[in-house]
Amino acid sequence: MKRIMTGNEAIARGAWEAGVHVAAAYPGTPSTEILENISGYKDIYSEWATNEKVALEVAAGASIAGGRALAAMKHVGLNVAADPLFTLAYTGVNGGLIIVTADDPGLFSSQNEQDNRYYALHAKLAMVEPSDSQECLDYIKEAFEISEKFDTPVLFRVTTRICHSKTLVETDDKKEVAVREYVKTPAKYIMAPAAAKRRKYQMEERIASMTEYSEKTPLNRVEKGCSKVGIITSGISYHHAKEVFGEEASYLKLGFTWPLPEKMILTFAASVESLYVIEENEPYLETFVKALGIPCVGREKLPWVDELTPEIIRQAFFPESTKQQNYAIDAQVPPRPPVLCAGCTHRGFYYEIAKYKDIVVTGDIGCYTLGMVPPLSALDTVICMGASVSAGVGFHKAAEIARRKQKVFAVIGDSTFFHSGITGLIDAVVNKAPIVINILDNRITAMTGHQENPGTGRTLMGEPTHQVDLKALCAACGVKQENIRLIDPYDLTSTKEAVKAGYEAAEPFVIITTSPCALIKDVIKARASMKCKVDESKCIKCKMCLKAGCPAVNFRDGRIYIDRASCNGCTICAQICPKQAITREDQ
Repeated sequence: MKRIMTGNEAIARGAWEAGVHVAAAYPGTPSTEILENISGYKDIYSEWATNEKVALEVAAGASIAGGRALAAMKHVGLNVAADPLFTLAYTGVNGGLIIVTADDPGLFSSQNEQDNRYYALHAKLAMVEPSDSQECLDYIKEAFEISEKFDTPVLFRVTTRICHSKTLVETDDKKEVAVREYVKTPAKYIMAPAAAKRRKYQMEERIASMTEYSEKTPLNRVEKGCSKVGIITSGISYHHAKEVFGEEASYLKLGFTWPLPEKMILTFAASVESLYVIEENEPYLETFVKALGIPCVGREKLPWVDELTPEIIRQAFFPESTKQQNYAIDAQVPPRPPVLCAGCTHRGFYYEIAKYKDIVVTGDIGCYTLGMVPPLSALDTVICMGASVSAGVGFHKAAEIARRKQKVFAVIGDSTFFHSGITGLIDAVVNKAPIVINILDNRITAMTGHQENPGTGRTLMGEPTHQVDLKALCAACGVKQENIRLIDPYDLTSTKEAVKAGYEAAEPFVIITTSPCALIKDVIKARASMKCKVDESKCIKCKMCLKAGCPAVNFRDGRIYIDRASCNGCTICAQICPKQAITREDQ
């Protein structure tokens, strides 16, 4: 059957067709939809893990038990999972084990642009790279075969463009794969130093076998065209290159990209007059080609940053034929700056802490990162998931040494806190750092599209489960009960009081703001009739209401205007107004 699928949908389908038994992930764009789609195949156990390290360890355990297993994550998530990843390269597998890394060239939704192909090189893992949805489905099935054949985890590398683009896919039936027998093998699965050293020798032997495989696998193929130009490429770059060069070049299209096929590359290079290496971001392929002593053109023409496009390739290799075309349209596209949504539960909290000029706010990864945007301008740092709390401890200690009176507020979401904020909180308590840890609990993992987490009371597969109590958890980590505040962030009075108490605290202090995300369907339905309105007879046009930065509140034609279509009646603007000119009506 033929279907139009995104790369993520095709990976999920391919995993199902391959007979996968267990799949785990932590949501992260552009990989999120892989597990969301896998969860639709009820014969696969699937879960949202607490973080990527846990996801990979769950998958690893399933693999050792004999099941086929998959872990999925965005590129920075692999950093979190790197500890088990490198050791699993030593242990090998029982059932096939695939780690999907979804890289993000262009930083569409990420804090960096790292190229995770180097993880395969570094950890000495087999790596497979599809270029479209059909290959996502076909290659994931082949990746399981590779994993089991060579006793290795396989890094399955995709990018944002592949994850989210749709192409035609030929699907097949599911392959029924039995869970393999588990045999207790301490020398294989217990990586004490002596055993690990023996496994390292075996790993090197495995690499030699995989290198031989890379020379003959159909995942690597030559497409003959004009011999004047030869192009070595992989992933989405292959399609971009073909769009630009067409039949005026020959192609070495690489789908099995570690170990790389040395003989194939040498033979291909000898068959063409000029050799180009076209790839996104880092010169991963180019470096290997040049190490073989083959002259080639690549990074000197192509950019080091951002997503590669046919236009960029065309301009790089055919600048004389590239004509700049300007198009004029009458329509005025309205500006859409990245801001917290209308009615966002985080806005009131940021509004209150922004009043303090000596507060340093260490931020984290999530919707609440948008607290950095004017007029709130509340954040000082954002490093990575969970870093707000740990960095907050470090900032306080350094400021203390410098005798600077700066109060540190660490801001983190509920899912991110479960992911990697708990350890930072324990660090703050044990090391007596009087910072304020602010857990912005909007009852969902919002930034990636509303996935469940340990605080929602429901699993990925839709089953009711234990709901972690954030207040009790913080108390169990050592925060005193009197130093924990649970507040409604829509209530500015209680928010203000909690912020003041945290500011004055001489011990670790926790503020938990609890209110469901404004974009949750049930919330939208419940608040559909709640709209704020302005009484123009009372409004003095002081524009204080604009300081909350709500996109529903605007100053237009000399008056304050509230967009009823986006307003959800949170009343933050009404509470700010000094003249009570804004009220909420419930229709």
